[in-house]
Amino acid sequence: MNFSSFFIYCFIVAFSPGPSNIVILASVQQSGIKRTLRYIAGASIAFFLLIALSVVLGETLSSGMPFILPVLRVVGCLFMLYLAYQVYHMDVSNASTNQTASFTSGFLMQFLNPKVVLFTLTVIPSYVMPYYTEGPVISAFVVAVSLIGLAAYMTWAVCGNLFQGVLQKYRRTTNTVLALFLLYSAIVVSDLPNLLRG
Repeated sequence: MNFSSFFIYCFIVAFSPGPSNIVILASVQQSGIKRTLRYIAGASIAFFLLIALSVVLGETLSSGMPFILPVLRVVGCLFMLYLAYQVYHMDVSNASTNQTASFTSGFLMQFLNPKVVLFTLTVIPSYVMPYYTEGPVISAFVVAVSLIGLAAYMTWAVCGNLFQGVLQKYRRTTNTVLALFLLYSAIVVSDLPNLLRG
């Protein structure tokens, strides 16, 4: 097993900007780090469950992906558009902030984001299971990948907290930029660019 390739892949996917990380950043600047921890808890638990599910289902899941992915793309795209709207209006309504930064929102985001689903459901079967079959070893990898995901979410929350003054000062601009990133993510997830190309 190529450990460096495995961990580089995990870190790039976990720490790169994506819907969950963007919502965490927006939530911290609006609600503070304590309230955002609910979203992080939901996202982290879902991340762990998806990785564990990949171990349990293994090959069956891989063969079923071509059928699941189109539905996941549409549902994920719609959910990200909803989150983009919520982030854009964060400074207008506390109710929208609470919905966006909720445990449920964090939990659902993981199950509706094709990037996260494809990563979590393939990383262990592709990198680990061909080389290791012992339960404790595979469990250790599941925990390690889950901790990398948690570390990424906490890093985005801490950075949001450190730059909160700047983010608050330019709140409308920040919310607009973050909402546009989510809109871009929704377009990419929907596979619309490839469909338009032919």
